[in-house]
Amino acid sequence: MAVEALQERYSPGSICFGCGPANERGLHVRSFVEGDEVVATWQPEPHHQAFPGMLNGGIVGALLDCHSNWTAAHHLMKQSGADAPPCTVTADFHVTLKRPTPMDAPLKLTARVAESTEDRAVVDATLEANGKVTATCRGTFVAVKPGHPAYHRW
Repeated sequence: MAVEALQERYSPGSICFGCGPANERGLHVRSFVEGDEVVATWQPEPHHQAFPGMLNGGIVGALLDCHSNWTAAHHLMKQSGADAPPCTVTADFHVTLKRPTPMDAPLKLTARVAESTEDRAVVDATLEANGKVTATCRGTFVAVKPGHPAYHRW
């Protein structure tokens, strides 16, 4: 039996490049709740390379951004007792590229909420390849209100 990712359960029609299930050419990040963390495994393809065998830094950023955003959305949903996550957007995020990310194995994304208020969450995330952290991210993700262009994207 297949398990639904957060994106598939709450936003199956999303066209987001990083995590939208409906974006035919997107990255299709699939995030799953495991305790107080949200995890994902993602396999790069040859067209994601920056140089032979290594992942493009922009793709690293997109993976961390989308996975962290879903971590925040899920947290805000649980915090408020809602049945569905609020639509959240990235207010800021800072990625640290610690070493080149090899593409020879599935990559692991892990994220957790570091702090939150009623409508926003700060998330810390890591990207690992072959058991080594290759990048980290800290970002702030905000629930948007009616009138924001992203309000109905989920």
